[in-house]
Amino acid sequence: MCGIVGVSGAADAARLVFMGLYALQHRGQESVGISAVNDDGYARLSRRGGLAAEAFSDEDLDTLPGSLSLGHTRYSTAGGAGLVNSQPIVVSYREGDLGLVHNGNITNAGLLRTELVEEGALFQGTIDSEVIVHLIARSRCPSVEEQITEALSRLTGAFSVIITVGQTLYAARDPWGYRPLCLGRFPDGGWMAASESCALDLVGATFVRDIEPGEMIRIRGHELTSLKSIDSNAPRQHCIFELVYFTRPDSRVWGQSVDRARRAFGRQLAREQPAEADIVFSVPDSSNSAALGYAEESGIPYELGLIRNHYVGRTFIHPTQQGRDFRVRIKYNAVREVLEGQRVVVVDDSLVRGTTSMGLIRLIREAGAAEVHFRISSPPVRYPCFYGIDMPTREELIGARLTVEEIRQRLNVDSLGYLSLEGMVDAVSESGPFCHACFSGEYVAPLLDLEHGLEVPTTC
Repeated sequence: MCGIVGVSGAADAARLVFMGLYALQHRGQESVGISAVNDDGYARLSRRGGLAAEAFSDEDLDTLPGSLSLGHTRYSTAGGAGLVNSQPIVVSYREGDLGLVHNGNITNAGLLRTELVEEGALFQGTIDSEVIVHLIARSRCPSVEEQITEALSRLTGAFSVIITVGQTLYAARDPWGYRPLCLGRFPDGGWMAASESCALDLVGATFVRDIEPGEMIRIRGHELTSLKSIDSNAPRQHCIFELVYFTRPDSRVWGQSVDRARRAFGRQLAREQPAEADIVFSVPDSSNSAALGYAEESGIPYELGLIRNHYVGRTFIHPTQQGRDFRVRIKYNAVREVLEGQRVVVVDDSLVRGTTSMGLIRLIREAGAAEVHFRISSPPVRYPCFYGIDMPTREELIGARLTVEEIRQRLNVDSLGYLSLEGMVDAVSESGPFCHACFSGEYVAPLLDLEHGLEVPTTC
């Protein structure tokens, strides 16, 4: 669920991008990259493995001068780790150096890549984002705006992109609006585009608005223009899993406070799946707000039953199962003084593979909980996502293989309750319509690569 940032018209833009990536670190922890355009229009690029704070020093940022900059923090959904597949992508272009960062997953990238290779295109990595650069370069439209629009109009699936060409920044979202991208302004007039509003807060930029699905904006210095949108009648499909898990609770996405959305999920969950219990607690941290909502609605006291080691990354977005298992073992500890002899409601945001939850339930049982009632503030995940979430096969999804009762037995809990699909959507209806394909199997944007028997390329 990569995080992307772009800054225009602000002194020392690369440092602002770095801080924005720091705020978006939860969206990807494999690699981080920053490009900056100097006053002559030349782009400098630096890409490193690991976390932003560890990858870039003050001295490193000194080598990236300019008032225009892009940044990317990466989480790959289908393998392909390594710096060759990290971003930003920077290439020499007839209109000036071109840089690109992308969040999402292009569902016809395999078809486009095959077509481009047959025409002589050379690819360095396996990411679908590289297809966009080739489409822009091969466009014969007269203006840069038309070249980018033509390239984006050929894509299906999910994409939020920020592109620099020379001294100009462009930002756009796919016509379905799967992935978030918002716009902020600095007090001195410069602009910032970012995956989430928490990145704006960190650098002192004021949230202006979300970039609309299908919209492309152009920023030159302090001047912003909204350009003709990508022509499409595509229905809006905001990814509801962004609200369930990925976005930070202090962000606003599609006009919705993420914290308030998760509390609404928790309150609805308490109405649908009540439990006789003494305390409620969350699987920290992405479930904190949902657990608070459950406690508010049920009247059961909220406690801190699990403590998270914050020096360990997010287990769900680790690219390998071995890495996820190791991080679960060191990530959480149960508070025996809170749990011993208590009937507990444990609230988690989602249940994907089930491996993390099995380890957590063992911890809670070992700490002396008398009863464990597990509540999930989303429906069972039964289908893979092809729009940018790490759910590549149904075989990995515990909700696709087992019934709710079988999952309950596998987890060794006294009861298991999920939030219904209808209840989840109704709780945040003002921010919809939503994509809920991972829960319902209803894929709206065409899955063209799959329909043609092609492997879905590595995403951002």
